[in-house]
Amino acid sequence: MKDEEIINLYWNRQEKAIYETNKKYGRYCNTISFNILQDNEEAKECVNDTYLKTWNNIPPQRPNILKVYIGKITRNLAINQYERKKAKKRDYTLEIALEELNECISSNNDVEKELDYNELVNALNNFLSKLSQGKRKIFLERYWYLYSIKEISSKNKITESNTKTILLRLRNQLRNYLKEGGLYE
Repeated sequence: MKDEEIINLYWNRQEKAIYETNKKYGRYCNTISFNILQDNEEAKECVNDTYLKTWNNIPPQRPNILKVYIGKITRNLAINQYERKKAKKRDYTLEIALEELNECISSNNDVEKELDYNELVNALNNFLSKLSQGKRKIFLERYWYLYSIKEISSKNKITESNTKTILLRLRNQLRNYLKEGGLYE
């Protein structure tokens, strides 16, 4: 079923919308949530929460790209769940990936206070659009999907050392790109 048809099911308040969303994007959402939460049951719960939030948000919202819309919901819910889980025990997978990226987009000042969010998003999108498909894939696997170095290496058939080098160079390129745009000190 096409995304527009699924969105129309939501607009018409037909429960089949959830079934079709799960059929088409269930694995995608589960991958996102599992990579953050590292727990199958919590990942499934997060995906179910994604469907509920999607049901509650459509209408009035009408997403342009359903996959991106539900992926973002899943990611945000998983990160929120991770934060609650982190309060109980320490798991450094997410923290390490975000700290790596924070080196590129953060200065001594609070990023949210210093940068206009839309400027940063546009800068990141422009930066990513200039990368080769392979490098963009590796960057997104690490910093959007939060795959481990080992998983990225396996998926891209490169060594872990090579993966780390590519990510380091990409972070340095991003930092320089943001400096040139006046978005990083």
